Amino acid sequence: MFGGYEAARSTHIYVGIFMLIGFAVHACYILARINWRRFPTSLWGPDSLLPGIADARQFFQHIGWFLGIRKPPDFDRWGYWEKFDYWAVFWGMTIIGLTGLMMAYPFFTTRYIPGWGLNIAFWIHRIEALLAMGHIFFIYFFIAHLRRHNFPMDRAMFEGSTVKSAVEEEKPAWAKRLKESGAWSEVLVAEVEGGRRVVFYLFGYAALFCGVFLLFGAIANLAGVSWY
Repeated sequence: MFGGYEAARSTHIYVGIFMLIGFAVHACYILARINWRRFPTSLWGPDSLLPGIADARQFFQHIGWFLGIRKPPDFDRWGYWEKFDYWAVFWGMTIIGLTGLMMAYPFFTTRYIPGWGLNIAFWIHRIEALLAMGHIFFIYFFIAHLRRHNFPMDRAMFEGSTVKSAVEEEKPAWAKRLKESGAWSEVLVAEVEGGRRVVFYLFGYAALFCGVFLLFGAIANLAGVSWY
């Protein structure tokens, strides 16, 4: 499909650089959103993605609910798993980005580290990639897309909104806080019209098809992969 190893490698490098640029833009956006006059207290609050003690308590309470021995926790805007997913990207991008750049530009890299450092970077890069793909295909798809109110696809990444009934069911503390503050009516938006929704589904399923194609291609070619 890519026209051989060299073309696939070049595509991989360019896509990786594009991904790192996107990550850098997002990091700049976060820094611009911080209220530096109230730093560091501005980093905390019910809308913050920073994990806290309450998330640990809700995690164990959630496990208890899975087992049928406790009531479900009242989640606010972000659940503990959403915070984990968000910050895991920072960790993963740092690891996979740095090691990827090291291998993409080996002559520059080996000015500063010995050659065997590239072998270590290769293994770290590969293991992190396997962890990321495993999480996306075996965990994230079920959490984000295959639940009954999201199926067949969670359109929040395109529309910037989510289903009101799902918020009231899954994030009752968030819904209650918005209603008590009078902000509930301000955040309600109309559902996106059908034409735009079709575009969202086409783009989303094209990305899904590419991901599944590459996944099965990797499985089919495992025998030809050198692990040494």
